[in-house]
Amino acid sequence: QVQLVESGGGLVQPGGSLRLSCAASGFIFRLYVMGWYRQAPGKQRELVASITSGGITNYANSVKGRFTISRDNAKNAVYLQMNSLEPEDTAVYYCNVYIGSTRSNYWGQGTQVTVSS
Repeated sequence: QVQLVESGGGLVQPGGSLRLSCAASGFIFRLYVMGWYRQAPGKQRELVASITSGGITNYANSVKGRFTISRDNAKNAVYLQMNSLEPEDTAVYYCNVYIGSTRSNYWGQGTQVTVSS
């Protein structure tokens, strides 16, 4: 079955950096668009960044120039490098894949990122 396992969250001061990782299994990773989403308390889940099988990336305006999404198809992993973190980036971050053949969205368990002094 599809599994997504995030890691790398934590507490960081404003201006700091974190690197999130997502280990994927149960599907042919290299064929699918992978995404990072986040959900802050009291807010809807939102797309942060996505990357296609060919490496084309897309970012939310709020993170452009600060975050970088990447993938390693050999390791079945997707990453989110987050620099210049701001308190507004505080949220639970989720890894996502949509599998068309099953018409299903799959999510990891999430990893908490807290930006605070």
